[in-house]
Formats: sequence, structure tokens, C-alpha cells
Amino acid sequence: MGSDRGFIEIDRVEKTYAPVKERIQHYNEFAIRPNVKQLEAQGVRCMDCGIPYCHAMGCPLGNLIPEWNDLVYKGQWKKAYERLAATSAFPEVTGRICPAPCEKSCTMSINSAPVSIQELELAIIERAFAEGWVVPEPPKTETGRRVAVIGSGPAGLTTASKLRKLGHEVTVFEKSDRIGGLMRYGIPEFKLEKKILDRRIEIMRAEGVRFETEVSIGEDISADYLRRSFDAILIAVGAGKPRDIPAGGRGLEGIHFAMEYLTLSNKHCEGDLDFGEIISAREKNVLVIGGGDTGSDCVGTAIRHGARSVRQIEIMPKPQEWTKPTNPQWPDWPNTLRTSTSHKEGCERDWG
Repeated sequence: MGSDRGFIEIDRVEKTYAPVKERIQHYNEFAIRPNVKQLEAQGVRCMDCGIPYCHAMGCPLGNLIPEWNDLVYKGQWKKAYERLAATSAFPEVTGRICPAPCEKSCTMSINSAPVSIQELELAIIERAFAEGWVVPEPPKTETGRRVAVIGSGPAGLTTASKLRKLGHEVTVFEKSDRIGGLMRYGIPEFKLEKKILDRRIEIMRAEGVRFETEVSIGEDISADYLRRSFDAILIAVGAGKPRDIPAGGRGLEGIHFAMEYLTLSNKHCEGDLDFGEIISAREKNVLVIGGGDTGSDCVGTAIRHGARSVRQIEIMPKPQEWTKPTNPQWPDWPNTLRTSTSHKEGCERDWG
């Protein structure tokens, strides 16, 4: 803890966003991040709690949050990166799209605004890339063991990265034509530009991770082949099968699953498909069924397509509106109304 009055004297600083009229004209990220001086000041707001709920309860990765908060405050950015990289394989992704349960568990959020943990996380890793601190780290010794990873989403790539560093020979099999899984095809470009993902994949290649795309297990190669060729197999294919709604009119034209819609739009953003080849919402009245993050991503995508109107419906009752920066259910994740940047771009919302 840099100062025992930091959380009293320094206010929370968050990212801001480009104006709606400007950002809906493109698919790029539009967050405006705090500057270095602001971020270092944010680090001193962390109290290095005796029980760091951010680390112990909030973060599924167990990130050493108080440690790198303090290092940022001291201007020791490289050491902060080393502590962040000790637990997180893709902080440049979680720093952008994680819902940040660490902040909801921050002790500050009992009666004040939490530490800007996610902003600090992203700033650390982006500084590390800019300074050249993020370099391939191939293993010093090889174990001689081979591991097959089926699926190149967040679970598959994280496992591949960690196993390769231990000295195992790792091959990642992906049925799509590009690596990344949900991070590439399920997350819109305006939330996660794919050059960020490609940057990390190239480091993994340099470390010796092998990638095989357009390979469907059971069709292009058999399970028997994998058993014979590898010492271990990790199945990390995700939850790709959508949940349907057995309702009247389900077979009508113009009804699509979210992942089908988002995948095609993301392929268009990468230049793999023309706009005429995707499911376009241009000049259409769009209804999004489902009130979660995926639904919100569909909302933002439809607006950028040029939809005439967008409405999102949720089967659950409307949660409690909570405008204060505190967490009314600390240290747990609060059941309060969440409004995304996509919702603010022009979306009507209904609840059950």
C-alpha cells in the first residue's frame, strides 16, 4: 500500500467512450483510456487488504491484484507486468472484456467506488507490449510428451500456452479457418480487435505451439489417431451448440442463432466475407431474444449494420437499478441492472 490515505484523497478514474454517433460508424474499439499519471494515482487507492477479496473471491484466475496495483503506483511497470503474467495468460483480453468481478469484490466497494483494477490490468499489459517486455518464452528443456488440444478458444489457448512453457509438445486443433474460437468469432471487433488476439498467437507460435486449422475431429482425423499420437488430449470445444426455442413460427425466415450472426459479422470485419455474404440487419427492425452479454453484442452489431430499430427482450424480471458505485451485495456479484455501451447506442429493452 503506497499511502494509507490514497483511497480517501484520490477519486476513481475510469475509461470514457467515443460519442455514440461517431463509434457506430465503425467496428473498431472506442474506449478512451486513462493516461499514465492517472493510472499510477489509481494504484495508490488499493489498500493491500489483509484479506484481498479482489484476489481471493473476485478473480477466477487468482490474479495478484494488490501487488501489481502497488507496483504501478511506484512506477515499476515491468515488475507489475511480471506479477500479472504469473497468473494470467491473456490479460490483454480479460482487461477488455472480463466483467471484472474483482472490482465488485474490492473492499472499497462496500461504501465507495472500487479500485480501477481492470484499467490497471489492461494498462500493464499494453505497456509491456509497447516496451517489448512480452517476448516468446520457449521451454529450456523438452519433456518429450505430446499434448493435443481440441479447440482454440480461451480455455484451449491458455492451456496450450502453459503446457508449452512446461516443455510439452503442444498441437492445437481448430475446426474454423482461424485460431481464437469465441474470442475471434463470438466477441465483436468493437470490444476486442482481432489484431490483439493475433499478436498473442504469434508469440505462442514462436514458443513452439503448433496450430492446425480447418480440422474437424471425427471427420478429418480420428479419435484413434489422437490416442496413438499424443500422450494427453484436452477437449476444449466450448458450448457451441445453441439452445433453441420451441415456439410457433420458429421456422420462419430471418430467425438466427446469435453465434451464427456474430461469426459472420466478425468474418466480414476480418475481410473474409463481403457485407453481402453475412446476415445483415441493415434497414431491418431487429429483435434480440436474451438479455445477457451475447444479446448485447448482437445489439451493438445490428446497430453498426444500420438496423432501423433494435429491441432486446429478457425472460427474467428487471433487476434492481443501482446507480451508486458501491456494491449492494458485496463481496458477491450483484444482481443489479447492467447497461452496456451497446444498449446506450439505441436499443429498447423489455423484461419478463
